[in-house]
This record gives sequence, structure tokens and C-alpha cells, in this order.
Amino acid sequence: MSDTPVRVRFAPSPTGPLHMGGVRTALYNYLLAKKSGGSFILRIEDTDQTRFVPGAQEYIIDALNWCGIIPDEGPGIGGEYGPYIQSERKPMYRQYAEELIQKEMAYYAFDTAEELENMREQAKKMGMPNWQYNCVTRTNMKNSLTLPADEVQKRLENGDPYVIRMKMPRNEDIRFEDQIRGWVVVNTNNLDDKVLFKSDGMPTYHLANIVDDHTMEITHVIRGEEWLPSAPLHMYMYQAFGWEAPKFAHLPLLLKPDGNGKLSKRDGDRLGFPVFPTNWETAEGEVYTGYREQGYFSGAFVNMLAFLGWNPGTNQEIFSMEELINAFSIERVGKAGAKFDPDKTKWFQQQYLRNTDNSKLAEILKKEADLSSYSDDYLAHVCELMKERATFVKDIYTEGAYFFEKPHSYDEKTVSKKWKEGTTELMQEWNTRMASLPGFTEETIEVAFKAFLEEKEMGIGAVLPNFRVLITGKGMGPSMFSICSLLGKEECLSRMEEGISKIGK
Repeated sequence: MSDTPVRVRFAPSPTGPLHMGGVRTALYNYLLAKKSGGSFILRIEDTDQTRFVPGAQEYIIDALNWCGIIPDEGPGIGGEYGPYIQSERKPMYRQYAEELIQKEMAYYAFDTAEELENMREQAKKMGMPNWQYNCVTRTNMKNSLTLPADEVQKRLENGDPYVIRMKMPRNEDIRFEDQIRGWVVVNTNNLDDKVLFKSDGMPTYHLANIVDDHTMEITHVIRGEEWLPSAPLHMYMYQAFGWEAPKFAHLPLLLKPDGNGKLSKRDGDRLGFPVFPTNWETAEGEVYTGYREQGYFSGAFVNMLAFLGWNPGTNQEIFSMEELINAFSIERVGKAGAKFDPDKTKWFQQQYLRNTDNSKLAEILKKEADLSSYSDDYLAHVCELMKERATFVKDIYTEGAYFFEKPHSYDEKTVSKKWKEGTTELMQEWNTRMASLPGFTEETIEVAFKAFLEEKEMGIGAVLPNFRVLITGKGMGPSMFSICSLLGKEECLSRMEEGISKIGK
């Protein structure tokens, strides 16, 4: 398999929105594929029709596209190994289940749901709460291993309901090497006879997963830690079919910020941060917040996810997707659960915002805040001044509203602390000085301001805060000379006069 091109797959079930842990799984698969010049496949695993949620498949595809994790093959894309939705592959699975029966490595089981429940109840009464259908208990059940061959044939011909179960051997060690965890050894006495084919004619996850990975020529299976208990069964099934198994890597769990337990779908809005890439609305109209709708850049979200379990072995933290592809390796993914840090996530967003071109930010701002009446050049200058203090593009507008309208109020703390007796006259004088400036650039305003301070023999703290509060209404912000230059002379003089008259009273 070493010379075979890398083929990986992300195989979510359409049972609801895609959790960020699922996005991370997709990302690691994508990075491995792209680094090796291989293929990243999206496969929708919808064998459990009872849990199917309308709209979930479309949500998954849209979320991956937003993240820049674009499949090479999949639903709506095509490829030589399709179809890529398991329910559309339904006719092919039965033959593989029957093949295992022919090899005497699987069997028909005719037990009803009531009979199975009775066995569990009896086992509980006998002090065995974790009853399993396995190499020991199957001898007391209704299956093709215990029933006469003619009765089995008769039941099949009569159309009696049945499932096909894997026949796990007794007391054998199943060994495989996990690329993250090293060697894993499990004894078959600890495994049950899993159902491979259901009475409704659909394969279970276990059969469909193995068959699809084999027929799609998947070389590496990178999936969440929750699938580790299933891996020994899957390895045994590969042996049973006589197929070469892919390389396995089971990713560490994403943990809550306090490290206490897995970060679940229910933890999102309850803890004050999203756990989904994009908004999800339930059939009942309940909306769960997504990173996209909160204003995160997809690159910042992906950058943050990459570091939840993986590190590059260097001090670099800000990566483009291309840089992630070049730096990624499974060997640098750890075994321990990765704690999600909402503050660090905001930090990644801040870095991305600061590194984004001002014209691009202006384009986003124009749409988000409905600022179509302002020129692109003006908005780009606003973004340049405000982005160091912003986390999201919308913050540029909310924190810099004074670039678009006169202040409606004035920072109380600044006024009470800095507006003293004589300040009204002082600010009127400074306004007159500004009015007389022949040019109104950042440099000319600053030179005039410093000259004014020298002339009045005053420190900057006696004048600048009041100057700022009159123009912006705020107690702090970017350079006042830059702000005034951008607002223009007439606007600044007008704001000074209006503010002096209001605060001076």
C-alpha cells in the first residue's frame, strides 16, 4: 500500500449539524490527502434511516465548503467510486454479508426484539447487567448456528425476519497498529457478534463502512476516538474478507474548556460559544449559532481547529491552509484529549482580521453594516485605523460608529475626570486654531496640536482626552490626528462646536 496514492474519506452521518470535532476530522483527512498529492472523499453514511435528519447532508457540504475543505469526490461532485451516499449503494452490501456466511464467519440470527430484551432482563436478574450476543451466548439463541439447516432454509424461504451477525472467534487476539496510539491488542472474548445486516435490508455501519472503504480503495482511515472500540471488529472483518486493511488513526477527543468531559453538541450556546461551523436551525425553529454567522473568518476557525490535537513542532501559530498542508503529519497528533479554548479562538480571529487587507475588510464591512453610501477608500481607511482594536469586522462599525455619524453621547468617565473649569474656553480656542489650518492632514493637525500645547504650557492629558470625546464621544481609540484627517475639516469643526455647547452646559 506504500506506493498506492493516498485516498482518505470523511464519512459523516446526516443526523444533524456537523460538530466542530467532525470538521477537525475532515480537516486532518484533507491535510493528509493534499500533502501527499492524494484524494479527499466525502461519503454520506445514512444506513441508519431512523436517525436521518432532512437538510443535514446539505448542511455538511455547505459547512465544509465554507471551511475550504473541498472534496475531490463526493455527492454533487462525482468520481469513479460512486455513488457516495450509502443508501444509494444499498444493493451491493448483501453479497458481502452472504460471502461471510459462506465462509462460516457470519450467521443468520432470527431472534426477535422481545426475545433479546428477555435475555437481557434475565441476565440482569442473574447479576450480569452487560449481556452481549457473543461466542458464548449465541449457543442459546435462535440462529443458523443452533437451528437445523432445514429449519434455517425454511425460515429464509418464508421470509422470516432476520439479521446477519459476525461470528467472532473465541479467545483470539486481534492486533493492529494505530498511527497515533501505537499497537492495540484486543481479545475477541471482549467483543460481541455485531449485526452486519439488518432486517430492513440495510447494512449496519460496520459492514457498509468496511465494504465502502475497500471498494473506494481508501488507504488511511482517520476518525474520532469514539470509533476505537469498533476498530478490532473492523480489522477482523478485513481479515475475514481477505482484504488489505487501511492504516488507522484515531483522533483524541475535543474536551470542554475546563477539560471535564467531551465537548458535546449541547455545550455550544449554553457555554457562550459556537460548537458548529455554521448556523443550524431545527425543524422546530430553534437556532444553534455557527462560527460563520458570529463573524469568524473561516481561516481563523480552521487554524484554531488544526491546533486541537496537532502541533507543528515549531513556534508558528498562524497558518494559511497551504501552510497547514505543508506542515501537517499524523505523527504530530497527540493521544490526549484537546481542551477547547474560546479565548484562544478569538485570538486566532483577531490575528486573521489584522492580517486581512484593508480593502477586503472594507468590502465585508460595507455589506455587514449597510454602508453602501461610503466610498471603498474611506471604509478601507476606517478599517486600517480600527482593526487593531477589533475581533470581528462588525466591531469596526460598532466601536467606530463615530466615523459614520456624530456622537449621540459623550463618555461620562472622561467628561467627569477631564472637563474642568476653563476647558470650554480652551477647546473653543483649539477649535478656532483648527479652523485656521490651511491644510487638514494628519501631519498638519498634529504639528498644530503640539504647538498649541506648548503655547498653553499644558500636558497632552489636559487637552487630548477632551478633544477625543468631542469628536468621537469615546474615551479612547486610534490616533485623533488620523481620525480628524479622515472625517475632514468641516465635520470636525461642527462636532467640536456641538460638543462644546452640550458638555459646556
